[in-house]
Amino acid sequence: MTTEPEQQIGVGTPDAFQRLWTPHRMAYIQGENKPTGPGADDGCPFCAIPAKSDEDGLVVARGETVYAVLNLYPYNGGHLMIVPFRHVADYTELDDAETAELALLTKQAMAALRTASGAHGFNIGLNQGSAAGAGIAAHLHQHIVPRWGGDTNFMPVVGHTKVLPQLLGDTRRMLAEAWPTA
Repeated sequence: MTTEPEQQIGVGTPDAFQRLWTPHRMAYIQGENKPTGPGADDGCPFCAIPAKSDEDGLVVARGETVYAVLNLYPYNGGHLMIVPFRHVADYTELDDAETAELALLTKQAMAALRTASGAHGFNIGLNQGSAAGAGIAAHLHQHIVPRWGGDTNFMPVVGHTKVLPQLLGDTRRMLAEAWPTA
């Protein structure tokens, strides 16, 4: 590490800040992997993921009606989503079996995250509709975000940057190994 700030042409006014670039966030902001419409055949990534291998789709666990997958654009390391296989937009559209299995996989995800990463707490939620913050509103998905005491620091607060200490493939493998059986 040098003591002098590295100068890069085109990055604005030179200052003493070192920069951590997170280009994957720009892909999300610009709509990469977002469906072109509300239907299952409109490029819905949640409909495409189950056809992939667990490794390629970042699937951690599969049930009969829902599956657990890592978020490509995580808020924290280990950020999972529980997603129904069936293309439904609203929680009220789930049948009883889907509702029960969504709850079961949520509990299993919490147990796996506690075992694998020592999570102290969780943010769990469903964003229903684009007005409520759903990035892919046409296909229901529940977020499970692990939290640790002190995990909010200057990076996201001041720098609007989240530092993730592990590659998604490594996180997927770690959680799959820690996933509880029945």
